[in-house]
Amino acid sequence: MCGIAGWIDKNQYLSDQQTALDAMSRTLERRGPDDHGQYTEPNVCLLHRRLAVVDPQNGHQPMVTHTARETYALVYNGELYNTDELRSELETLGCHFSTHSDTEVLLQAYVAWGADCVQRLNGIFAFAVWEKNSRRLFAARDRMGVKPFYYYPYPGGLVFGSEIKALLANPMVEPVVDSDGLNQIFLLGPGAIPGRAVYCGMEELAPGWSLTFLPEEGVKLHRWWKLHAKEHTEDEATSIAHVRALLTDSIRRQLVSDVPLCTLLSGGLDSSIISAVAAQEYRKQGRQLNTYSVDYVDNAKYFQSNLFQPAPDSEFVGEMVDAIGSKHHNVVLDNAAQADALLDAVRARDYPGMADIDSSLLLFCREIKKDYTVGLSGECADEIFGGYPWYHREEILFEDTFPWSRSVNLRTSILQPGVLKGDSAAYVRAEYLKTINDTEKLPGESKKEARMREMFRLNTDWFMQTLLTRKDRMSMYSGVEMRVPFCDHRLVEYTYNLPWELKSLHGREKGILREAFSDMLPQRIAWRKKSPYPRTFSPAYSQRVMELFRQVMEKGSPLTDMLNFDRLRDLAEHPDDLSEPWYGQLMRVPQIFAYLLQIHWWMTENHVRIVQ
Repeated sequence: MCGIAGWIDKNQYLSDQQTALDAMSRTLERRGPDDHGQYTEPNVCLLHRRLAVVDPQNGHQPMVTHTARETYALVYNGELYNTDELRSELETLGCHFSTHSDTEVLLQAYVAWGADCVQRLNGIFAFAVWEKNSRRLFAARDRMGVKPFYYYPYPGGLVFGSEIKALLANPMVEPVVDSDGLNQIFLLGPGAIPGRAVYCGMEELAPGWSLTFLPEEGVKLHRWWKLHAKEHTEDEATSIAHVRALLTDSIRRQLVSDVPLCTLLSGGLDSSIISAVAAQEYRKQGRQLNTYSVDYVDNAKYFQSNLFQPAPDSEFVGEMVDAIGSKHHNVVLDNAAQADALLDAVRARDYPGMADIDSSLLLFCREIKKDYTVGLSGECADEIFGGYPWYHREEILFEDTFPWSRSVNLRTSILQPGVLKGDSAAYVRAEYLKTINDTEKLPGESKKEARMREMFRLNTDWFMQTLLTRKDRMSMYSGVEMRVPFCDHRLVEYTYNLPWELKSLHGREKGILREAFSDMLPQRIAWRKKSPYPRTFSPAYSQRVMELFRQVMEKGSPLTDMLNFDRLRDLAEHPDDLSEPWYGQLMRVPQIFAYLLQIHWWMTENHVRIVQ
């Protein structure tokens, strides 16, 4: 994994802009602490920061190759899980390789197939290729959006990077946010609109999209992948076997690494499946898998069961470790430290995030990095197999809005009138309908089957993107690569077309997934009720958040004139009156105040200027 950035400007000699280029590169140092490189022409510069995972001795970037007609320069962030197959196919076309890195395979794939190469890639990636003679940049992002790519176009120029901070380090980009950006932060946050960034003029390359940039013509976007509705023709037994085969193959492919690798193990279904398959593969090689879990000081003392988090993870982790024979590491986080790490979480994500759900992962990855560089994690399972409660509670399922953030009134109630421009409910609904209207369905499908397709797209396009952004930024901030086997596009495409009666086999959330791997897991874990990423229940966290919130408000904050403090006091004094989380399953009253803290820090640290 790595960090990439670039700057193209037909009107400037970028050799005169080395200070700015160095600043852009430094912002990505945490993503790539092992190596850095730069490719420069008079009007073009590509930057790279490397976290060496495969072929550490080679694979330096930017990687350049020459043909009789063209010179190609590549910067790439990601991993290809079908490298061997691609290399073999390219060798039949006459390609010769000097490394075993996937970077060289990707570069040769682009030389051989051009923009169509993305259709052949199985992996997580964001990359850009500059064609020197054609004066053209091609960039693409993986189907599920695991790896990030932001860009800022302007007349005759383009700035791009893995993270927003790299763009903001460029003198052409200003930290300006308009009414649309404020709407995203307060009405949709910590979610984000696919393909858009919060800052004026800045865009995100959406998952499954590519761009072509020519200085004289600007940016042209192309959607190269989308979920298509197809009839499912397999019977129950074949479907179960197919799910198992696809996921097992994905996990096996993602175990390839030339540096130490571990898995995250919560004791829940998804991480347990990944760890069980990984442990089995390691045993074949005479190796022992290392697993990691996270908990919080005094969490057992304060845990409160609820609809979204019915049971603590700790009692299940030990059972799973015994079953697979892993060497386990349990990381116990301090509650006040989680609150203090909210600022670093903003620095990592570049905008307000999931509060302590972010900061705890950041601290967790910091501990993992002491011994491991690569980890496998269970994101995406709930989105594609229907694991969340909103798939199963029909009063939420058919509510015509985002199921993880249903109360626009709650969000507007904490703000002063006039802070947000326009009709807030209409703004949210318009974004919701864009996904609904883009969802493919089959003629004659029942109302429920059609709604499940919509929910699939809403969850993969929106909610999952928030989690993948969290996972990428918090892990890479510590120089840890997190892989997500459930995001394999073959599995995602297959599950999109699984009928709900199969997906919810035995009347259970993720029923077909449970059945497919029930023989590999202890039965108590295979059929355990879904529980999300563990969060703290300790009042020490809430107390520290409130202390920090009071401190920043007393010192003065750009939020002072925006917030409705009467409503906030009411929330603080009556936290149990909040019937639904602010976002997702875990963001309740303490997380609302933490989110506001993160907005404050985001605005002050980045010198955000609001224009309306």
